[in-house]
Amino acid sequence: MAGVRRISLSEALDLGPSWRHACHALLYAPDPGRLFGRIPLRYAVLMQMRFDGRLGFPGGFVDPQDGSLEAGLNRELLEELGEGAAAFSLDQGDYRSSHATATPPPRIVAHFYVKQLTLDQVLALEAGAPRAKDHGLEVLGLVRVPLYTLRDGVGGLPAFLENSFIGAAREQLMEALQGLGLLETGPMPPARH
Repeated sequence: MAGVRRISLSEALDLGPSWRHACHALLYAPDPGRLFGRIPLRYAVLMQMRFDGRLGFPGGFVDPQDGSLEAGLNRELLEELGEGAAAFSLDQGDYRSSHATATPPPRIVAHFYVKQLTLDQVLALEAGAPRAKDHGLEVLGLVRVPLYTLRDGVGGLPAFLENSFIGAAREQLMEALQGLGLLETGPMPPARH
């Protein structure tokens, strides 16, 4: 992505007060289910439809009064996902990457976290999210990422990746799926430019 660069966490934290920090999380769980009784789901990976019609991850801007990036992220998860998010918390061990963008203003650093949950925790998030404080406002709903490719070679993950994503969310999704080994074996969906 033009204007976005990956930086280390220590570099991000040294940028100074003119930068805003946002934290987002990919939440996932093993899922033994099958689509139509035959296509293995393998994992439930959550994203959300945002207020602007783009796909992104739960989370948002953190404030100095939050105390830490993780405290701010956990606050955001409660606001966007509801009471189900109280069953777990993200910490420094869940940190994955940071991306900085200086133009156009504001200057933002997006911190990305990944957390494995149980399937029961994911189901509780999905059931309770419509009652969350920000549901219908900042968040229009949760969606699961289809980790399979249908026989036509288009349906499933390739079609999902054609949606509009906010910021570095598409790249973060693909990096996490690859790094965690959650993708089907076979060719990677092509990167969009």
